[in-house]
Amino acid sequence: MCCSVGFARSLGLALLPLALCCIVANLLLLFPMGEITYIKQDRLASYIWYFGGLGGGGLLMLVPAVAFTTLGKCSCCWNESLMMCGSVLAAVVGLVGSAYCFIVSGYALLQGPQCFTSYGWSYPFADQKGRYLLQPETWTRCLQPINIIEWNITLLCVLLGLAVLEFIICLLQLGNGLVNAVCRPCCYKQEYSLNA
Repeated sequence: MCCSVGFARSLGLALLPLALCCIVANLLLLFPMGEITYIKQDRLASYIWYFGGLGGGGLLMLVPAVAFTTLGKCSCCWNESLMMCGSVLAAVVGLVGSAYCFIVSGYALLQGPQCFTSYGWSYPFADQKGRYLLQPETWTRCLQPINIIEWNITLLCVLLGLAVLEFIICLLQLGNGLVNAVCRPCCYKQEYSLNA
């Protein structure tokens, strides 16, 4: 059991920087090129306001991160099983948060940024279903904010990657917690002596 608790703690410690990076990436999406004028004028892509990185991959991910890192040590088996059941619930919260971050970031990437074109403010790539990602020559349609497509692609891809890592970590702890919560009381119900 000590190994599974140590494993859970290391997973929790791995989640903390990932959650922090998700929060930072989402905040950077709110301020293209570090400017606040676009947020004041409500010129950000609609999916940015769903806060996939801030809410799902960031704040919601702090629940399993804190739960995993603060797992205590108990001496009796059923308390250890109960503790691992709590970590399973926290892992489920983490799975939901990372899935939300992934889905919102994916949709934002497919939609493309809201930018100023020769026709005014619009979503010039919304009807392309993500094909603009493979056609950098079309990115010149966006006149303002400068380099908004590169900005969004970079940060949204970072969020997608972080969400995948968070999902894998929470899935590992889900398996670890289930195995220990279910098997621990059965396997160690009685102690057997080899000196019979």
